[in-house]
Amino acid sequence: MDMRYTKIQQFIDACDELIGGTYMLADTNIAEALKAVSKSGELRDLFQTATEGFDFPAAKRAYLKYPAEQGAQHGIAYLPSDRKEILAFVFCLFVELDAGALKLNDFLLRYFYSDGSYTASFSAFTERMIRPFRDIVRSCFPDYGKKGQLEMIGKRQDAVLELLAERVTVERARIAAIPLLSEERTASEVILDELSAAVGRKDVNEICAILSGYRYFLRYINAEDSVSGELFTLSDEL
Repeated sequence: MDMRYTKIQQFIDACDELIGGTYMLADTNIAEALKAVSKSGELRDLFQTATEGFDFPAAKRAYLKYPAEQGAQHGIAYLPSDRKEILAFVFCLFVELDAGALKLNDFLLRYFYSDGSYTASFSAFTERMIRPFRDIVRSCFPDYGKKGQLEMIGKRQDAVLELLAERVTVERARIAAIPLLSEERTASEVILDELSAAVGRKDVNEICAILSGYRYFLRYINAEDSVSGELFTLSDEL
């Protein structure tokens, strides 16, 4: 392996250990991941680019909700929809957990509560946050060597979203031409309005969630075809 990528592999290995390992070794593996970053120019460039201009306190308010809803006893955590922001958000979480600014025990039970078990809560944390974070980092290498890779990610996503917006307009016209019951017509308009708004916000998670429900709606009204299929194909590219 190219020596430039030895530390990158160590970083990926530390993330793998977090995902597949035990809660008791979490602090050690987070420290190992950050140590690999400190020793790798490529990783430092990656996270410097990702965190440039990133408002972590604002992101915590947006993505770490406590309580999850009014009257709830526990909170809930989300990932940003943008891949670059996912890199920044989870990396900053690593830094705060390693520094002790966030206590892992409290963090897990507050935002990933699962039967009061640290092990189960840690598993939820790694699957919902660390796994997608690791996969994005891995996708940036070995060809990543400068800021351009993150810029390419953003440009590619923007291009897909632009195409998706066009296909929503075409889909809206297609559905308008199909004879439907009044409640079915109303449901289609609500779904497509929400989808169009989510595309405008570039909210990838919301887009995928809406399209998942829309697929079942189309099957219910027996209206799937190649035009609607393009929506789902494009969402797979986000």
